[in-house]
Amino acid sequence: MKIRYLLLHAILGLSTTVSAKDVVWYAGGHVTYSTQKNYGTVVAKALDMFSADMKAVTGKSARKGEGKIEIYQLDMLNNKEFKRLSGYKIPLEKFIAKPDAFWMGIRNGKVVIVGSNGRGTAYGILELSRKAGVSPWIDWGDVTPQRKHYLVLNEQFETLQHPSVEYRGVFINDEDWSTRVWDKQLVDAHSKSGIIGPRYYHRLFELLLRLRANTLWPAMHEGTDGFFQVKGNKEVADSFDIVLGSSHCEPILRNNVAEWNSKQRGPYNWITNRKQVENYWRERAQETAHMDGLYTLGMRGIHDGSMEGVGGNVDRVKALQSVIDEQRNILHQTVNRDLKKVPQVFIPYKEVLQIYESGLKVPDDVMLMWCDDNYGYLTRLPDAAEQKRAGGSGVYYHLSYWGRPHDYLWLTTTQPGLVYSEMREAWDHNAQRLWIANVHDPKVAAYDLSLFMDMAWNINSVTASSLQQHLRDWLTQQFGEEAAAPLTEAMTEFYHLCGIRRPEFMGWNQVELDRNRYKNGWSPVQDTEFSADEFGNELERYLNDYEAVKHKIAAAEQMIRPELKDAFFAAIKYPVYCAAAMATKQLQAQEARHIARKENFHRDEEALEAAVRSVKAYQEIQTLTEYYNKQMAHGKWNGLMDMAPRSLLVFQAPSLPGEVTAEEMRKYVQEPLEAKMEQDGCVVRNACDYQSATDGAQPIEMLGHSMKAVKLPKGESLTYRFYAKDGNAVLYTALIPTQSNDNGDIRYSISIDDGDPVIYSLKEPYRSERWKVNVLRGQALRTTDIKLKGGYHTLVIKALDNHIVVDQWMIDYHPDRHFYVFPTQPAL
Repeated sequence: MKIRYLLLHAILGLSTTVSAKDVVWYAGGHVTYSTQKNYGTVVAKALDMFSADMKAVTGKSARKGEGKIEIYQLDMLNNKEFKRLSGYKIPLEKFIAKPDAFWMGIRNGKVVIVGSNGRGTAYGILELSRKAGVSPWIDWGDVTPQRKHYLVLNEQFETLQHPSVEYRGVFINDEDWSTRVWDKQLVDAHSKSGIIGPRYYHRLFELLLRLRANTLWPAMHEGTDGFFQVKGNKEVADSFDIVLGSSHCEPILRNNVAEWNSKQRGPYNWITNRKQVENYWRERAQETAHMDGLYTLGMRGIHDGSMEGVGGNVDRVKALQSVIDEQRNILHQTVNRDLKKVPQVFIPYKEVLQIYESGLKVPDDVMLMWCDDNYGYLTRLPDAAEQKRAGGSGVYYHLSYWGRPHDYLWLTTTQPGLVYSEMREAWDHNAQRLWIANVHDPKVAAYDLSLFMDMAWNINSVTASSLQQHLRDWLTQQFGEEAAAPLTEAMTEFYHLCGIRRPEFMGWNQVELDRNRYKNGWSPVQDTEFSADEFGNELERYLNDYEAVKHKIAAAEQMIRPELKDAFFAAIKYPVYCAAAMATKQLQAQEARHIARKENFHRDEEALEAAVRSVKAYQEIQTLTEYYNKQMAHGKWNGLMDMAPRSLLVFQAPSLPGEVTAEEMRKYVQEPLEAKMEQDGCVVRNACDYQSATDGAQPIEMLGHSMKAVKLPKGESLTYRFYAKDGNAVLYTALIPTQSNDNGDIRYSISIDDGDPVIYSLKEPYRSERWKVNVLRGQALRTTDIKLKGGYHTLVIKALDNHIVVDQWMIDYHPDRHFYVFPTQPAL
């Protein structure tokens, strides 16, 4: 540390100049680089990755030696190395005190990379890989870089980067049907089920390093051995300089499901078995005292349940307060006498939020980590007082989930606009210290996870109006510029269709219901709300839209290099084609059930055609999944993709009036469906199609059914001019189902022609029936009866509280109409 501060004072005020020539840093042979004598293990890991990257790009590995690249890690320089570096007049004062920062630029005809610490240096090295055309998904996405004969940096090139969020990472969760299976079969290749070992984590840490992440909450689901129980896991984390943390129910880096032995220790009960619980936490604190860890405070049940042994809310507050006090005493005694130097996290998740808000005292130096509602909508963010806490705040955000009202553990389809909107709001509320994304498998979450990590690294890397450009840039990085344009259009529509209904939610059923009523607590698959009779057949139009996306995907596939075939299949073709097939399976089965009677099913041509479409769609999912696991990348990912996580009912074969025969399967071919949109006299608008808006209104790309929902701060409004016929009607307003993350209300008003405003509230109790409908639909609907005279009218939507995000509105003269989607084109 001493040398860093001497260095800082020595260089203040120095000018920054650049060389006058372009630098060709590779033109044949080997890419060569030089380093200082000593550097961190994470730098060594990055150099190994860089060497492999250069082999992929140039055909030959990079190697150490005098060459065109110089690499420095500031906090491990000796005096001689510092003297050499100081001659380059690099603006070190701008980043020397910033963790994980790096500078890269041209000096004396060389590419110079300088990191503030080991991780920052590693990020700088891998930034040069990016400049050479290497995607962060080179391994996990099989994105083979294009071969190049020379590599050059512009003569003016210079970049200084440092993270917006201090701790950035993932929680590998609900890993049962993906990560755990793949690791057992191919990665750590062990015979015992439940081990996720060091080879898996080595590959995961390489990905995190490439995504400029630095934090992990390890896999901890029931059936998975604890991270610290598996030999080699801790050592590989140390070598990558990964900060280890643990989830909301795993205090002091303990995995309770795997590590708490009730036969040996008794019940996991703070009230009746305090000494054993204390010893349990103390053991792990002692074991991890010399590593870089994030210590979760508090206590819940052994897994994802409430704290044992306490009754009412007063008792829960008292008990949890004593838990936190003792945990801090343990950390004080074992990790560091100065608790301000020990990163600690308190996570008010589920029932713990109520305990926190009932008077629990969390010390000021402890970080507060806020959570979404498991479906992407943040339930709480720090208020003005909490934003000033010394410990800061963080966010735990779900990109996959197991639980009510329904899991989504197959495909990652969260709209980019929702990720952006919620995480930007978190940042603006000073939740800037720790961001963790919940993923069951990072591979399937590739784009959403990239967006999340890009924002954590640089909060200004994307804006509400540049999300499509961010997607296009990502697609260009993976598949090249030619394919990126049509793919951006196709994937934008894909996120639109999944925003209307996630593939996992197409059964219109739920989980975790009354087990006395439903087997396993799962309600059966039922008819959807899509109607074949309204708005020109919205059911078939939804399927048409998916088919149109598939055609665009197929056309774009012809534009990519052959060696990117596997990358394209995993990131684009599999999720798009499977989502389309799931929609076809469920909606065509619904059509068959509606059209046919059981006794004449095999004589009903129309019903049979729908049934065949449904069965073929189910078979397509099976075929695609088989290819993903067995053939794609020569079986490299075998076991990672499961088409039916938890074997939920939505994933089963379609429910039809009868069994389709092999002859019928051959007879009925899939002809294109025809379904033109009809508005049937309705007045329909996407929120972004306003005549005027007050200054604070902010359209957000790729959000909502409209794909450009409008965020309205408190007091702001949108105004629309429309023509309507005379008569009684129903006014529908559709908003993004945000949560009252300031613990207040979420109210807005609607007024027509300066009439008295009608006020609505979107606030819903967590896990209430209306909340379930909202998160499954991706919209919160409100209705009111109105009477209009023929002519032009004005409609005003005004936010009475914060967190108002308007998606669509519609005036319908048929109050009893049953439909699902507003009949209007998205704002793509």
